Amino acid sequence: MTVFSRVVQRVVEESSKVLVDRVSYVELITFSIIFEGHVLIEGIPGIAKTLTAKTISKLLNLSFSRIQCTVDILPSDIIGTRVYNQKTGEFELRLGPIYSNVVLVDEINRASPRAQSALLEAMQERQITIDGETVKLPRPFTVIATQNPIELEGTFPLPEAQLDRFYIKIDMKSLERESLIKLLKKDLRMIEREFENLKPIVNSTDIAEASKEIESVYVDDSIYDYIVKIVEYSNKHPAVRLGVTPRGALMLLNLTKEFALYDERKYVIPDDVKKASIPALSHRILLKPEYIAEGYSAQSVIREILTRVEVPRP
Repeated sequence: MTVFSRVVQRVVEESSKVLVDRVSYVELITFSIIFEGHVLIEGIPGIAKTLTAKTISKLLNLSFSRIQCTVDILPSDIIGTRVYNQKTGEFELRLGPIYSNVVLVDEINRASPRAQSALLEAMQERQITIDGETVKLPRPFTVIATQNPIELEGTFPLPEAQLDRFYIKIDMKSLERESLIKLLKKDLRMIEREFENLKPIVNSTDIAEASKEIESVYVDDSIYDYIVKIVEYSNKHPAVRLGVTPRGALMLLNLTKEFALYDERKYVIPDDVKKASIPALSHRILLKPEYIAEGYSAQSVIREILTRVEVPRP
């Protein structure tokens, strides 16, 4: 068993004590934290987005903080500021909630563009700058941002440059009938107790080893060619206004390696690329308005691309 697979499987197993029917989401978020990629979660309120992030952080023994975005939130509320200390007569650096291993940015599209831009340096450079002083963020570092697809009044859509910085996008759904019954039988207080009783199951060494393992996965030239064809087709599709960028291609490649490791393989197969395509690319494909009106979505375009691009043969 690969270290990567062992870490993710243990997180999935332990998280099921608290979470109901969230296995695929836990897998993808854990993938992202190991790689230090950022996650965009889209879903309605009340479907355990925050609980999922907190549970995974606790199991991985990582520090966790939460930022609730509002229209009037300031960059200093996110990254921190200098505060005058009357005793010493000097300004002291007070770090904001961004200084954690896992940062949940709730309803990111409710923050103003100015506040959203405060996250860009942290997400890309793993550092923040306060009054000219640069502070390195703790490693690993992952931003998990959420947005509500229903309530769009008073929101600020994320610009393409910021969307492209997210490693994956997850469309979190509500529970099916059987899962909802299971949740009701658990009861809210029982879930809270189970969360409090969770203990870390891996350490920083395990996460570092799992991350390093990604580099050792073999990728055949035919897989590289397959990914390039998918990217090229995304930019030629008639419904697409903006297709996959080179950064998006790199993110897709990395996620395929993680799916291979999770399947306890040190080499990539075409099925890994197919599994990774929607979470890695759906937020990177922007559609033309007329096609959105016809019912097209980024996911449907990706599925169409996967049916049209020839799969490499062994």
